[in-house]
Amino acid sequence: MHISETYSIPCVIMRGGTSKGIFFRGNDLPCDPAVRDQVILKVFGSPDSRQINGLGGADPLTSKLAIINPSKREDADVEYTFGQVDIHSAFIDYSSNCGNISSAVGPFALYQGLVKAEEPVTTVRIYNTNTDKVFQAQVPVKNGRPKEEGDYKIYGTPGTGAYIGMDMAGTIGAKTGKLLPTGNPKDVIEIHGFGSLTVSMVDAGSPMVFVKAADLGLTGSEGPDQIDTNLEMLELLESIRCTAAEKMGIADKRTAREKVKAVPMVAFIGPAQDYKSHIDGAVIREEEIDFTARDMFMQIMHKTYSGTATVCTGCAAVTPGTVVYEMRGEKKDNKVRIGHPAGIITCDTAVENGRIVQAVFGRTARRIMEGYVYVPVSAWDKK
Repeated sequence: MHISETYSIPCVIMRGGTSKGIFFRGNDLPCDPAVRDQVILKVFGSPDSRQINGLGGADPLTSKLAIINPSKREDADVEYTFGQVDIHSAFIDYSSNCGNISSAVGPFALYQGLVKAEEPVTTVRIYNTNTDKVFQAQVPVKNGRPKEEGDYKIYGTPGTGAYIGMDMAGTIGAKTGKLLPTGNPKDVIEIHGFGSLTVSMVDAGSPMVFVKAADLGLTGSEGPDQIDTNLEMLELLESIRCTAAEKMGIADKRTAREKVKAVPMVAFIGPAQDYKSHIDGAVIREEEIDFTARDMFMQIMHKTYSGTATVCTGCAAVTPGTVVYEMRGEKKDNKVRIGHPAGIITCDTAVENGRIVQAVFGRTARRIMEGYVYVPVSAWDKK
């Protein structure tokens, strides 16, 4: 519909886990990718540090995009493309998936009638175009609609909600084709100005590079304020990320720094310990977790822990020889308990004959708003 100097586009704002995004049906956006991205940037109000002229939330965790289409694949119900909309530049990163936003894809598909709702739980098979992988969401259903209220608590989101089980075992090798992109559980990399550093490069959900916090002079209990204000540490962590990107075959260092900003993610791991949530001050007890983990996302610390990072960390924790496995120690329990800046997230794993066949984390999701977003007609002009 054409109104004055703007076009209206149907959209839905949904919270998925500890992230929030704008959800679109694919056929409601321009077909030309360049024009589509111009329109999306206008929707979000990017580039602008406040995103004051759009729907973006001025934070990487709330500047996210999901484009959903019916799938023609026999092994999937819907096709989903994730976009990380940069706040400070006119750029949308499609290089990776987001586990938190992924948890809202199933409910969105049910609300939109793309998948038939079946009580009490509907399995939605989701093909992610970013990684060319299929994963499953177990969505609770009541009275023919996604159930949103429940007693499941996720740290970093107020209140409770209905449990959504996200099994992303099918995303192993999402970017590089292998769980261990270099073939090794550990590698030594050289960081300019720092020296040698032992890391583990793992690819499940999203590719990641893990390093022990102590090797960076950290404890593993740091909060976002301590890291995000430490410019030297931010640069060191970004150098580790870009060096790993090259070693993993994802991008050369320059491209990783300038264009492929979302992956690999870098996380530093510490021993289980008491610390306080940076959100509400609640004490996370040593005995409640297997280890601490701090995940860097878009060059700042993730305020909780991303869903795909949960999958990757869980898989690394049950892969002998990785720095995560060594930090966790020998455990028979396949529930990996990760202590993140705001609390705890778990990954339920299953290993058969040395192969990871299950990697499940729990989320909640909620539809916040459904309606139209208005975009200037000029956004459709090819540049």
